[in-house]
Amino acid sequence: MLSRVADSIFWMSRYIERADNVARFIDVNQKLTLGFQRTMNTQWEPLILTTGDNDLFKKLYGEKYTQENVVQFLTLDSRNPNSIISCLDAARENARCIRDNLSMAIWQALNKFYLMIHAYPRDSYTYANPQKLLDIVKDRSQLIEGAAELTLSHGEAYNISRLGRLIERADKTSRILDVKYYILLPRVQDVGGNLDIVQWAALLNSTSALQMYRRAHGRIEPKKVVSFLVLDRFFPRAMHYCLVHADIALRFLSGAPPYVFSNPAEQLLGRMKTNMDYISVDDIVNNGLHEYIDSFQCQLNELGVNIHDAFFGNTTRQSMHQSQSQYVV
Repeated sequence: MLSRVADSIFWMSRYIERADNVARFIDVNQKLTLGFQRTMNTQWEPLILTTGDNDLFKKLYGEKYTQENVVQFLTLDSRNPNSIISCLDAARENARCIRDNLSMAIWQALNKFYLMIHAYPRDSYTYANPQKLLDIVKDRSQLIEGAAELTLSHGEAYNISRLGRLIERADKTSRILDVKYYILLPRVQDVGGNLDIVQWAALLNSTSALQMYRRAHGRIEPKKVVSFLVLDRFFPRAMHYCLVHADIALRFLSGAPPYVFSNPAEQLLGRMKTNMDYISVDDIVNNGLHEYIDSFQCQLNELGVNIHDAFFGNTTRQSMHQSQSQYVV
């Protein structure tokens, strides 16, 4: 496969996954902040901080972190390269250039998704009540993923697409978790209370994890939620699951056997996966979950660069600038 084609497939999947996860990010913030007595700024500013787009937001909206401004910036503002609409523009353009490498079902699902979002009303009502828009984004993203799973041969194109999707998903799951555990951490007296439990349930629900978590662990306990979303090997949105299956996809592309690496991307991904194989949730929490997530995100950004150099080295880095920065404290 031409490296230009592989690069377009990789970033098409990342952009679709990014749009889906931005929708989940907004969704979890809305649900987590229910019942909080907060000012507008402290309720919505964390979303901008954790996506790493604070400088651009300030340039466009100043210090006005209202719900309407933040939701507009993250959903339908084309000036933000990481907004939902910008991600779909980039995903569709990548897909358009390589249509003969995709199934008709994938192209039609993506094209319809693109048209629906561009036709969506851009007004104050949408930004004040974004739930319908968020549901459309999540449903359509899952439809595209299902089309790829069922209608695309599980060869090079499929594994490149899967690799991009899993890397993006691991990054965004870590950011969603960081919102609750670090930035939206309630007052000490609220920890373990009814409000705290409601927020953890909202977090699980926004990552489509609530039902599977309850089957595995029953009662909602913060440390078990962290363990489930970080270290679980079987839940598709858990960070560990994403690394395990990204490693499988990467080795399919290179032909390298397990426990052997043929390029820096395989070496780094193998090291990240092995670390999760043996680390415990107590180790993560005691050393600081936010610090662990920040390091994880930095390694994912490095992994993206290494994958580009190993497989797409003679193509222009059309999208590498969109690797998001970390929230620094």
